This record gives sequence, C-alpha cells and structure tokens, in this order.
Amino acid sequence: MYRVLITDDLSKSALTMLQGIPGIEVDVRSGKHTPEQVREYLKEADGIIIRSATRLTPEILKDQPRLKVIVRAGVGVDNIDLPAATREGIVVMNTPAGNTTSTAEQAMALLLAMARNIAPAAASMKAGKWDKKSFTGTQLAGKSIAVIGLGRIGLTVARRCLAFEMKVLGYDPFLSEERARNEGIELYRNIDDLVGKCDFLTVHTPMTPETQGMINAERIARMKKGVRLINGARGGIIDEAALLAALQSGHVAGAALDVFVDEPPKDWTLAQMPQVLSTPHLGASTEEAQELVSIEAVDIITGFLLRNEVRHAMNMVPISAAEMAVIHPYLDLGRRLGLLLAQLNKGAGVRKATLNFRGEAALMKTQLIASAFASGLLANAMADDVNIVNADLLAKERGIEIKEELSNETGDFSTLVSATVETDSGELTAAGTVFGKQFLRLVRLDQFHLDAYLDGLLLLYRHIDRPGVIGYIGTVCGQHNVNIAHMALGRERNEQGGDAIAVLNLDNEPDAATLTEVARNPAVTGVELIKLPKAGEALPWLVCR
Repeated sequence: MYRVLITDDLSKSALTMLQGIPGIEVDVRSGKHTPEQVREYLKEADGIIIRSATRLTPEILKDQPRLKVIVRAGVGVDNIDLPAATREGIVVMNTPAGNTTSTAEQAMALLLAMARNIAPAAASMKAGKWDKKSFTGTQLAGKSIAVIGLGRIGLTVARRCLAFEMKVLGYDPFLSEERARNEGIELYRNIDDLVGKCDFLTVHTPMTPETQGMINAERIARMKKGVRLINGARGGIIDEAALLAALQSGHVAGAALDVFVDEPPKDWTLAQMPQVLSTPHLGASTEEAQELVSIEAVDIITGFLLRNEVRHAMNMVPISAAEMAVIHPYLDLGRRLGLLLAQLNKGAGVRKATLNFRGEAALMKTQLIASAFASGLLANAMADDVNIVNADLLAKERGIEIKEELSNETGDFSTLVSATVETDSGELTAAGTVFGKQFLRLVRLDQFHLDAYLDGLLLLYRHIDRPGVIGYIGTVCGQHNVNIAHMALGRERNEQGGDAIAVLNLDNEPDAATLTEVARNPAVTGVELIKLPKAGEALPWLVCR
C-alpha cells in the first residue's frame, strides 16, 4: 500500500478519484502547516501532491525514509528545492497541460485590458465619471508582439495573437524553424535581435538562473519608445527595478503583471503605478484549470507509484509505463554491472566510466541505463541513498565522468551493454546482455569472454588454464558444503596454458576458510566473491521500500 500525502487543496473529484484507486492510501492534511509538521507528515509518505502553498525545503526533504515522488499540481516548481530533491533521490514532476489554456487566456486578458485601459476606465465608471478622453487605447491588429518562450503556453498565446491579426515574433532556443513557420511565427534565436522590433512583449519561460532578469534594463532600452510588456509566467523574468525605471521615464508605456518576485509584493510601488495593470497571480485561477491540474496530478502520481511511469519530470528522463516495461531489464543490467565493477575495484579512485550500447540497447533511453549503472557503481561506497535520480549528480560531485557511446551494430549479440571504468589502478571492463526479455548474462570480464549468470553470489576464480584446476575448486566447495549452481569459463586464448577465469554462481556463501583453501592451488592467481541481487529481485528505486 502506497501512502500519498495531500497538504494543499485539490478538487473534490480529483481527491475522490485518488481515494478510490486500489493500492493507494490518502493522507489529507487540511489547513496551514509549519515546516516541522510537513517534515513529520512526510516520514510516512511515499508521495506528496502540493500546490503553491506548501514549500518543500532542503530541511524538510533531507533523510525522508519513504518519500520517492513529489507532484506539483501546476507548472511552477519554485516552492520545491529541486537540487535538494534530486540529491535525496526524489522524482519531481509537474502538471504542465492542465492550466495551459487558462494561463494563456489570462495573458490575453492582460494584453487586451492594458491596450484598451479597461481597468482604469472601469474604476472611473464606478466613481460615477464618464471620461472617454483619458482612456484612449491602442488596437492590437497590425501591431507586433514578441512572445519569449514558445512552449505550451507561449504557442497558445501566439495562436490567439495571430487571430487578433497581430504579427508574432517569437524567441525559443528549441522550437524548430519549420514548426515556427507552420504556426505563422517569425522565429529568432537571439533575444537582442528581437526586442527592438516589437510593440508588445510577453514572456512565457520557466524561472531558471538563465531566465532570471532576462528582460533587463539594457534590453528594455533597446525597445521602441512606447512598448508595452506582459508577464504572466514568473516574477523576476522581467527585472522589476528596470521596468519601474522605464515606466517612470516614459520609455515603456505600460505593463501588465500577474506575477511578482515577492507574492504578495513587499514593495507595492510597481504594482500601484498608474501605467501598470496588476493581478494577484490569477493565471491558473479558473475552475477548469483547478480541476484539470488536480486530476492530472493524481494520474501522474499513481502512474509513478503503481506503474513506475515518469511523466513531466523536472529532474530525470521522463518515461512512459510501456517504455519502462521494455527498458526495465536494461536498468537492472546497468545497475548490476555497476555493482560488479565497484566490488572488483577494491577502493581505487574512479575517474571515468564509459558505457557502450550496441544493437537494441542503443535504441533505448540510454541516459536512464547509464544512471542505473552509476547508482550501482556508487551504491556501496557512499552513505547517501543512491538511486537512478541522484546518481549522476553524486558521480559528478565526486569528479566521475559518465560517458555514453552508441552503436547500432550488433556484433555477437543482438543487444549489449559494456562498461569500462578508469581508476587510479587501471581499467576494469564488464559487458552484459539480455536473453529473452528478462535473463541477464555476463558475457565479458576484462579480456575474458564467457557466459555467466549475473545474479546472486559470484565466485571469480582467476587461474592458469591447466588440467585439474576446475576439479580442485569443485572439490573444495563440496567439502565445505558450498553448492555450485552454475559455472562459466573464459580463456584468454583458445589453447591450454594461458590465463583464464571461472565464474561460479553459488547457492550459499562460502566462509573465509573456504576461500583461503580455494586460493591455495598454485595455479590460482586470484579469488573474489561478488554479491549481486538475486535473480528477479526488484529494483530498489522508483517504487517505495
């Protein structure tokens, strides 16, 4: 049974939907909560759905024993410390589709109301005045509008502006030129080439270090005198101090703001300027949007907990339930190769790991497999709980580069994942494949090619290839009641007398005396006991423990 914590308001229908899903227990905590209370609630939760009221700080997220997923019912994740969640191995997802239309309509409402001075004119009427001269506006048709950020909301706004016969100039680093042409948008890759050509400018980007202050004093100075700006995305994308100065100087004719750096503002000067139309972050405040994001949040968190589905993730590669079913054995293979090489390394410093994906493996989401490998490589060497979410970050912090190489060529196997680790003591290589849909095999260890089971207890027996050596180890294991389930042999060359390795899968763990006796044979050059998960053992991440 998975427990989902709800600390902010969800729609009644979404809450009823969540409570009716088998395998899910819902913990609803209404009202205001202190950070200490939220931290305590989370100790018994596998997932949490929040809106904007709950803030998840590093102090709240640290060392949560069960928490694996956070879903924000909305787009912005400013109230979630994303680096802290990633470090703790917690997946963070949002609901970008539910409020797209409402947020775009709010931007259009701000645009129209600002252009036609609707708010001050309405206030004048309520004061009993009939004043037409003071509220002369400007029409939209024939004007140019710059749309900064052409994601879901930005494109929706652009389409509506085109319907108002506006010329749409757009900036986005990812939208293809072909898509822009099909949408009727004149696309720019450099904001500085765009800002001087528009009569209106609206921003629709997430808040990131790169977008904070994106529309600054320098860029505002390049704009036409009389330009009008709209921000319905996140406070701070348009520099508030620069905007205030430009309004006071008359360079900017007007601004329409639904968002502010501080909400509510600590300094009301900008919001109360006569040229500014301001609203209290109403972008998603429609009945429809509240319903849609709540239902989407429920669908996303249950998909994660019950089907290992990762949708709209902010800190890992998204993957559908169908894709997860296909890639699951490869994630298991990657993790086991990491665990194997970590134990073979014997504590030498790791500098770099290169993963080579061949055949069918190269067609998968290899970044996830590489993350699974990194989680295995680091698992036994760190106090941190390492999983597929935080493994890349933890590896990078320790100076370990994780590199991927892809090849569609199949070679001896239809699918192959090979990992080479560069350490202070040299290189270690292991390669594995998937037989059928679930059977994992170790097919290479350093220079030796073999076919061993990649699960449970592995006894690696390095020796000179001469008669009697394999019989000797079998005899010793039998004398000490250690049962050999499977054995694979790899030889450096196809003739007697060279270096060789035997990989034995054991049903029970040998004691130190057994290993000492096994190593006593003069032909033996090394004995290592490797502990891997049992065959079919569940992956320890994505689902709660």
